[in-house]
Amino acid sequence: MYSVAYSLFKRKMPKLKIIVNPNSGRGEGLRSIPQIEACLQAHALDYDLVQTERPWHAAELAQQAVLDGFDIVVAAGGDGTANEVLNGLMQAKHAGSQAAMGVLPVGQGNDFAFGMGIPQDLESACQVLADQQRRTIDVGRVSGALYPQGRYFGNGIGVGFDAVVGFEALKLTRLHGFPAYLVAALKTIFLYFQAPKVRLDLDGESLTVSALMVSVMNGRRMGGGFMMAPDGDPEDGLFTLCIAQEVSKLGILKLIPRFLAGTQAEDPAVLFRDSARVQVTALEGVLPTHADGETVSTEGRELLIELLPASLEVLTPR
Repeated sequence: MYSVAYSLFKRKMPKLKIIVNPNSGRGEGLRSIPQIEACLQAHALDYDLVQTERPWHAAELAQQAVLDGFDIVVAAGGDGTANEVLNGLMQAKHAGSQAAMGVLPVGQGNDFAFGMGIPQDLESACQVLADQQRRTIDVGRVSGALYPQGRYFGNGIGVGFDAVVGFEALKLTRLHGFPAYLVAALKTIFLYFQAPKVRLDLDGESLTVSALMVSVMNGRRMGGGFMMAPDGDPEDGLFTLCIAQEVSKLGILKLIPRFLAGTQAEDPAVLFRDSARVQVTALEGVLPTHADGETVSTEGRELLIELLPASLEVLTPR
């Protein structure tokens, strides 16, 4: 009797593919592997762990994991790793196979994990994997510039100032996480950024603005601490757009604390809109853009951003 019950239990246990980016968080991904394995073993989870070796490798590994029959594919890294795994899962889904996504946040920003409510400490995040609680979220797709064929994203798109900040943050080798973004923001204010004039074609509305930045959010936060969409909901079938219009350098400095607190809606220079489809066209200048922190455009002039409702299962806390 016991052997039959145990055999049934073993068959029902989900198989987890753990994809670790060893370079995440300035090497924190590699250093975290012993703790990850100890946590997974403590919960008696059936897993296989593999490390990425190059850019986009996590997407390839995730897609193959689904084809190999893994039930859950886990991104162990930062937002870039999570984005690649999400892309691999969406590509597998497009080919007719599906798996749920888990996240172990051992990278820099961890904004996707934050938006999903996943704890930042590793042991609590492993508990989420063990609990097997799932929610089905919307997924975004951006097309144009470096990705004419499209690239999926889970947290958000940043066009303009915050994209340049992200590019600059990657150059700061002695800082990481939120401090790197904050220093990069100050650097960008005084040295680099000039707001492009853009046209935004939304659901039933068109806006033309000189935009400091346009954040198209599925989640809530970017840059490890900037609350671009304080009320963002990845299950509501809509993006939340946060549009900061052009202001002076002093005006940008005054906006930063508001974005940290999520109170930027009180500033007349900031607009919010909801839309499931966003066409961004540069009328003057270009569109520096990132998707979940990954570069999508540096010199592009047109992007199409579409929401795919209820497209991916993600393991989240109870």
